Amino acid sequence: MPRSNRPRRPPGAANANLGRSARSKWAVPAVELDLERTRAGIPQRESAPDGEWSVRQITARNAAKEYKCPGCGMIIPPGIPHLVVWQEDSLLGRETAVADRRHWHERCWRTRRTGGRRR
Repeated sequence: MPRSNRPRRPPGAANANLGRSARSKWAVPAVELDLERTRAGIPQRESAPDGEWSVRQITARNAAKEYKCPGCGMIIPPGIPHLVVWQEDSLLGRETAVADRRHWHERCWRTRRTGGRRR
């Protein structure tokens, strides 16, 4: 018996799949890009009297572990946005500097002592 080429569903049933056709029902839906998360992964370069620094913002969503802030000595609990900082012009090389990176509260990083005079 030959196969029928007619669709088996009524014409309005295709809209029940939220606009997806029967052929693409197994296709993975497009992932929404979180612009904040994308931007947070790019380190910013900062110049200070104590050297060149790379500073990466960690969002509350990405802060999953507990860290100790070198500025104040307090614990940064999971879920708190903070900064990850490493020195770009390290004498021992970039790999060592990245391995020695530290997690700072944003306020502690901005108010740290850089060896210069504060006014």
